[in-house]
Amino acid sequence: MQKRVKPRLPLKKEPEHRINQFIKAQQVRVVGENIEPGVYSLEEARKMATDLEVDLVEISPNADPPVCRLVDYNKFLYEKKKKDKEQKAKAKQTEVKEIRFTPNTDDHDFDFKAKHAEKFLQEGNKVKCFVQFKGRSILFQDRGQLLLLKFAERLSEWGTLEAMPKMEGRRMLAMFTPKKKK
Repeated sequence: MQKRVKPRLPLKKEPEHRINQFIKAQQVRVVGENIEPGVYSLEEARKMATDLEVDLVEISPNADPPVCRLVDYNKFLYEKKKKDKEQKAKAKQTEVKEIRFTPNTDDHDFDFKAKHAEKFLQEGNKVKCFVQFKGRSILFQDRGQLLLLKFAERLSEWGTLEAMPKMEGRRMLAMFTPKKKK
């Protein structure tokens, strides 16, 4: 016998703003184009909206009295969505770039990696540096710490060391955050 599965109905999503007849306040502050901004009774505000053939949209329900705007609701939602998308595009996501050393890293390699770290910090990214200890090199933890502190000194112009280098397993870690541009 085959089991019957109930189809799932789409959930009704609550509208983001109250409009027209769903507004509950007695008095509202009305703003919009082609009207005199001010506090009106709800009936007057609805009448103004119907006269202008637009919607009465509650944009700030927690204010006293609530603020409503006379605007076409679909146009209002479109502009809001567009503005949110623009803000999201402007927000920069910071990445964490990794740089790896060994306790025996040579000066040339150190300089090469420092230049990369400087570039990463100038771009606004965080830099995670670690010294990887393999085999018996774990005995030279002091070398690893000196290397990371020397690296921190080299990057002091572009970034700041978040915390002193610390051991995590067979790695000694140090994080650098970019300095704010003036």
